[in-house]
Amino acid sequence: MIYNTMNPSEQQFLNDLDKKLWTAADKLRSTLSAAEYKHAVLGLIFLKYISDAFEVRRKELDIALRNSEHDYFLNPADFDSPEEYEAEIKTELEVRDYYTEKNVFWVPERSRWNVLKDICKTPVGNPLPWLKKNREGAMEPEKMKGVAFLIDDALDAVEKDNPKLKGILNKTYTRLNVDDSKLGELIDLISTIPFETGTLNSKDILGHVYEYFLGQFASAEGKKGGQFYTPKAIVTLIVEMLQPYKGRVYDPAMGSGGFFVQSENFIKQHAGKIDDISVYGQEYNHTTWQLAAMNMAIRGIDFNFGGQPADTLNNDLHPTCVPIILWPTRLLI
Repeated sequence: MIYNTMNPSEQQFLNDLDKKLWTAADKLRSTLSAAEYKHAVLGLIFLKYISDAFEVRRKELDIALRNSEHDYFLNPADFDSPEEYEAEIKTELEVRDYYTEKNVFWVPERSRWNVLKDICKTPVGNPLPWLKKNREGAMEPEKMKGVAFLIDDALDAVEKDNPKLKGILNKTYTRLNVDDSKLGELIDLISTIPFETGTLNSKDILGHVYEYFLGQFASAEGKKGGQFYTPKAIVTLIVEMLQPYKGRVYDPAMGSGGFFVQSENFIKQHAGKIDDISVYGQEYNHTTWQLAAMNMAIRGIDFNFGGQPADTLNNDLHPTCVPIILWPTRLLI
């Protein structure tokens, strides 16, 4: 995920972070198989990323709204009191268009990482900080049902507010039967991933962690891991041979999308433009298809995965992608 411009201290930071997170996460795994647990971990990493990106944009907006030289400036002189001014700032910070105009996913309040972290220790049956309609139609505080329910609801809310993510997020935490305390510890663990360090931002760090965990889970699953993950060294070699500077990059058996990630890295390393390529992929396994889509979303890579998982040989979702270069199953159009 991280490019050759990274200095030794940043590389050491990532290496230490990898070991710390994997060791701690593996201790939390309990009785789950690696195949099950990877979705629990990677889904939360994705939620942390979009929340981080949302908060970065929110801070930018807060500064812009107070900057007299910015188009978004709100003049305090137009308000009757400082309290009214601050209330209007708060309202403006909840305007969805400010985020989507910068290709930042809109994250509803109940899905924001700091909210999830703050309330995940709430005892079951206690009120949560938002309302819902009861049977009589009146509004009342929603009650805590458990951490797994909180996470599933948070992911469901993100999907509903972002059509690009429809069907992508794995909302099955309640089916994992993981103890609430374990999920709470996992949330605390992922919360330690920093926004930035040195020249590395949240996208760099969380993208790297996501890729690292994919590799570790693939190793833990043995042969089955090869269904969704190809070792990075092999991927890098193939991408360097294909040299995807422009055109459509197509992977008909994309797994978790590693070839697309390395294509992005290759373009940036050679001072190219990521907008010069279009990403097309297909994957028959539903959960692996979800992993690939989250992988792209974390990195801000626009993609077309056909809208659903499917077997390329029996149901080609990209019939116009005719290959001119072929290496195993990876195609450059």
